Amino acid sequence: MKIKAEDVVVPLDVPKAFRETYIRNYLKITRESGRLMLFAGDQKVEHLNKDFFGDGIPVDDNDPEHLFKIASKAKIGVFATQLGIIARYGMSYPDIPYLVKINSKTDLVKTSQSDPFSGEWYDFQQVIDFRDNSGLDILGVGYTIFLGSEYEADMLFQAAQLIYNAHQYGLISVLWIYPRGKAVNDEKDPHLIAGATGIALCLGTDFVKVNYPQKEGHESKAIFKEAVLAAGRTRVVCAGGSSKNARDFLQDLHDQINVSGAAGNATGRNIHQKPLTEAVRMCNAVFSITVEGATVEEALKIYNG
Repeated sequence: MKIKAEDVVVPLDVPKAFRETYIRNYLKITRESGRLMLFAGDQKVEHLNKDFFGDGIPVDDNDPEHLFKIASKAKIGVFATQLGIIARYGMSYPDIPYLVKINSKTDLVKTSQSDPFSGEWYDFQQVIDFRDNSGLDILGVGYTIFLGSEYEADMLFQAAQLIYNAHQYGLISVLWIYPRGKAVNDEKDPHLIAGATGIALCLGTDFVKVNYPQKEGHESKAIFKEAVLAAGRTRVVCAGGSSKNARDFLQDLHDQINVSGAAGNATGRNIHQKPLTEAVRMCNAVFSITVEGATVEEALKIYNG
């Protein structure tokens, strides 16, 4: 079901002069559905090259342009990646809707060595300057917080400033929030995940991406409803996770949205770790469930061509 401009809840930190811009960006990033289908392309920093080269990964994926080819040929809400890679390829793919990831870190330094900290790479004005100079369709910005890290205060501050500044220009904000650090005993504890989405609301973000909660002996998809309710008017999307069987992945996605109440997904490896034509079909299958309300069987038909 499509939503209209009057259905969009505009945060009060969006100036009156940019309300129409915010509404336009929100409708575009959700494809007028209110749900976000985010194609995640930020893993070249987060996971280095192990997501793009190795057993079972097609040779296509080791070429960074593979991500842009998928995003340009498939149905997506927005393509999220770092500003630098957009600057190197964006001129060849000007029609892709982009979300600029402001911070990123590798996974080389483990929690046992140091609590995680991911500081911003660019200040917000640099993103606006890049948008205006490049002419690209930049709809929003994103930032990762490691909740429970001894550095969480710095990340919370940077995220708050980014969200406020984004809204000042009518851009959409997306947070990635992962409980992680020596103080965190269970990164996927349902109450902790709900705490993360509640913090996302307090920061004022439009969307928050979290890992799906897990509790030993509890398989019900309703386990995620606590996190969705805790987020209030901030919309919650689920991380796609590592690659898995197409049917299982699409079934999980369908249940996360239609049983648990998630407002979309952020998917990377389950899409880009495939040859181009297959990756485009998977992207379209994910889009069909997320935005178009397709069943799992309908999505599988799209994936299988």
